[in-house]
Amino acid sequence: MNRRELLDLYYLEARAKLIDVAAFLDRLDRAEGEPDFRLAAFKQALGEVQNEKVPRAERVLACLSDPTVDPIPVATTKAACGAWPGK
Repeated sequence: MNRRELLDLYYLEARAKLIDVAAFLDRLDRAEGEPDFRLAAFKQALGEVQNEKVPRAERVLACLSDPTVDPIPVATTKAACGAWPGK
């Protein structure tokens, strides 16, 4: 597909997702509470989206993933949290 065809097919969906992200960040700005590693990782990933260097998706995923290779002995939670706390 060429650029025009890709925009015709996916632009409105991507636009809606971008508005959702902006609304999410607005809600966080209005909320009280302590800083959180997930928001820091999210903002770092947003910076990668703005970078024109490809592959953006790979770099965004790296911002949100655990970079360690050794397995942990025991899980500390019952579910994934979507970002690496850096511990």
